[in-house]
Amino acid sequence: MTADSRGNGLDQVLLTVAKRPEPGRTKTRLHDGFAPDEAAEIYRCLLLDTFRLMAQVRGVHPVVAFTPDDADDYFRALVPPHFGLLPQVGRDLGERLPNALGHFLALPGVQRAVIMNSDGPTLPVGYLVDAFDALARCDVVLGPGSDGGYYLIGMSRLHRGLFENVTWSTALVMGETMANARRLGLSVHVLPTWYDVDVADDLRRILADGPEAAPETYARVAALRPEWGEKEG
Repeated sequence: MTADSRGNGLDQVLLTVAKRPEPGRTKTRLHDGFAPDEAAEIYRCLLLDTFRLMAQVRGVHPVVAFTPDDADDYFRALVPPHFGLLPQVGRDLGERLPNALGHFLALPGVQRAVIMNSDGPTLPVGYLVDAFDALARCDVVLGPGSDGGYYLIGMSRLHRGLFENVTWSTALVMGETMANARRLGLSVHVLPTWYDVDVADDLRRILADGPEAAPETYARVAALRPEWGEKEG
């Protein structure tokens, strides 16, 4: 655990899961349209835009749960100064997500924790605000992704069973998580569906959304594919 991964006196924690960008290993589904180094650079821009989005949510302690373990220095140089850092622990998302949430929910004074992806920075900030508000009346909050997964999950008390028997990185994730919630008798607030960036066509939507939503990503993609901007408009 890094020294700044504590609750920092706030009762709400907003986390994102992030990987250090590496050409050939990062956002490989973007390789159908972009070179490996371009895909890695696009993900770095997605990270920066995600941090910008998180910083707009008032009254929360923002934290980056990162991997690999030796990426501490990389992320310390990338994140805003008031962000916390926490190494991810676990073999897969089924372990990493609850371990990160559980780390903070076990700290004195922390009442709500929400963890989100790092490749959907055009998410309206109001959805994040609603996520924390919903936890005042529901056990779990989920933000469904347009690909069948979810972009966000939050809770006030760790329910590790939500992450069991889930077919990660498939279109089954949201449905299987909801089935777990029903099995556990948990009340769930479902946010509006939103998209993240997995394939090249998702970056066309970034351009269509305009530079305000994700300025770093928009600028990088527009520079790499100026013809897309002309086609979009």
